[in-house]
Amino acid sequence: MDKKRVVITGIGVITPIGTGKEAYLQGLKEGKCGIDFITRFDTEKFDVRIAAEVKDFEPANYIDKKECKRMDRFTQFAVAASKLAVQDAKLDTESLESERFGVCIGSGIGGMETLENQHQILLEKGPGRVSPFMVPMMISNIASGNVSIALNAKGPNTTVVTACASATNAIGEAFKTIQRGDADVMVTGGSEASITPLSFAGFCSMKALSTNPDPKTACRPFDKDRDGFVMGEGAGMLILESLEHAEKRGAVIYGEVVGYGATGDAYHITAPAPDGSGAYRAMLMAVNDAGIAPQELGYINAHGTSTELNDKLETMAIKNLLKEAAYDVPVSSTKSMTGHLLGAAGAIEAVACILALTEGVIPPTINYHTPDEACDLDYVPNTARKKDVRYALSNSLGFGGHNASILLKKYE
Repeated sequence: MDKKRVVITGIGVITPIGTGKEAYLQGLKEGKCGIDFITRFDTEKFDVRIAAEVKDFEPANYIDKKECKRMDRFTQFAVAASKLAVQDAKLDTESLESERFGVCIGSGIGGMETLENQHQILLEKGPGRVSPFMVPMMISNIASGNVSIALNAKGPNTTVVTACASATNAIGEAFKTIQRGDADVMVTGGSEASITPLSFAGFCSMKALSTNPDPKTACRPFDKDRDGFVMGEGAGMLILESLEHAEKRGAVIYGEVVGYGATGDAYHITAPAPDGSGAYRAMLMAVNDAGIAPQELGYINAHGTSTELNDKLETMAIKNLLKEAAYDVPVSSTKSMTGHLLGAAGAIEAVACILALTEGVIPPTINYHTPDEACDLDYVPNTARKKDVRYALSNSLGFGGHNASILLKKYE
């Protein structure tokens, strides 16, 4: 059976450096930092007080006020970003064959804010006061469910929960759904809103977060002085279509999805495999799926969390993939600007790859000042770079040993 070509025709993003495609892409080009002191809860008792919050989001601009109250913040992000993506794609959802229009969204944590609020109500007021909407607001798949309802998408409707690899796995699965002919159009990406006291406390206790008190320099992927990741929030959604469907309606095409790889480390619940082999195999799978040589890559958007182990082992994995060409391929971590959106990270990072393909601009790794002998690649330090890119790879690696890579190609 012939595999269908799959193209990207719409982008919707809600991020700490800007809402909407234009604002986000401009932020990436400028090297804008979206990390600041937390405003969503009182951090007085916390060791860490910084995160990358979405500051300019008004859910009522996208969703009916009554509906808003029945959605956790992560679902509000997902529905809003999906509507922005549909609008950007100039997609008339009324005229689509709804059974051939699907949704696949990733979220690592789901409705954490709802869970915490309702648990507080249980303790203070008793079980009878817990909201009947608690479960359908909290469960991780409800973002996909609500997007499907909002857009009348009756095709495949799934959710991926693979920690920080969730959005990249979701995009990969949506790509395969269209490629094998099970849908014509998919809304796909990730959403996360876990800047809440409990999840924050959990990451603090793991010693996973940066303790740098200066928000603007705390996230420094691949830099020798990195000391942990910075939590972010937001959503990224893409409209994927079969090429023939997109051409038929005269859609503007941003790029093509040509490869997907997904592997497991089978090593440790939080630490990556010590030789970076899981990440290497995911990248190799994506490259092989696309039928290209690794050396044809023009840009890699790294998982690049600003943690000691991730950055060192991902660098090792990239070297294993590219061999002697490793020093010629620019690698950057946009988490230096947006913080780490956990389950939504891969979606906004796929959009960073689209920037490289469509505008020939590679976003920088900001706060890169002190080289680390274990991280010695070209990390596009501090300033965006002009370069013609034909193939861009995006990596996402999650707790539990989940590794995912997607390969995007300039549309020709």
